[in-house]
Amino acid sequence: MRKCIYCGERSGLLGRICGDCKKLLARVQELRGKVSYGQFLDGLEETGVAKEKIIVFLTADPDGSGSIQDQVTAEMTTELMNIMGMSGRQSAKEVKRIRDIVGKESE
Repeated sequence: MRKCIYCGERSGLLGRICGDCKKLLARVQELRGKVSYGQFLDGLEETGVAKEKIIVFLTADPDGSGSIQDQVTAEMTTELMNIMGMSGRQSAKEVKRIRDIVGKESE
């Protein structure tokens, strides 16, 4: 059995992503860029997946390019910058880098 690349639970013989994480990924794609962060989290909760698993899913970084949480934060930051008339684009990797720096400073 293979393990899910997001949560580490069983994903089947050939699958890389378990059923719960597939549900969450579909919901992420549906909500991305359309709702506030609070509504985004509420939408994920509406999938029926346990809160603990949603947290694991949001913080997983299977390909090293930033977690789902980092990606959504980067998209929202870029949108806010554009609304404020600022040029530039925030990337998920940059959000991850900032989060890591802040985490180290708070230790």
